[in-house]
Amino acid sequence: MSKANKHRGRCRTHGRGHKAGRGAGKRGGRGNAGINKHRVMTRIKYMPNHWGMHGFNRNPGLRTVHVTCNVGDLETIADGKDSVNLTEMGIDKLLGSGQLKKALTITVEEWSAKAAEKVAAAGGSIEGDDDEEEWE
Repeated sequence: MSKANKHRGRCRTHGRGHKAGRGAGKRGGRGNAGINKHRVMTRIKYMPNHWGMHGFNRNPGLRTVHVTCNVGDLETIADGKDSVNLTEMGIDKLLGSGQLKKALTITVEEWSAKAAEKVAAAGGSIEGDDDEEEWE
């Protein structure tokens, strides 16, 4: 039987059956159609996190991002001087990782408690940018 003859078939189906000739009927829909009906096991097995929200995006305007420097980097930044102005270098906060063996006077906006301990133990001091606080 030729293809043309086969497609003559009955007048409603033209030889394709009842659903095969209607769009994506034979394959059960296009894309994710039926994901909660006849393709539910496919979703459970291959797409376990398909529904719902995952994680969150916080507004970047609400975050405070500091440019930081560690105590261990201060001696290389000082380069033989007795004082370091981190604010002029664009550093906002001093953190306490590393060792400091030289007494330095450091000017920075914010610092951690551990950084203040290590600078004071080396005989130095930290000065706030507006000179409100001073650690010795």
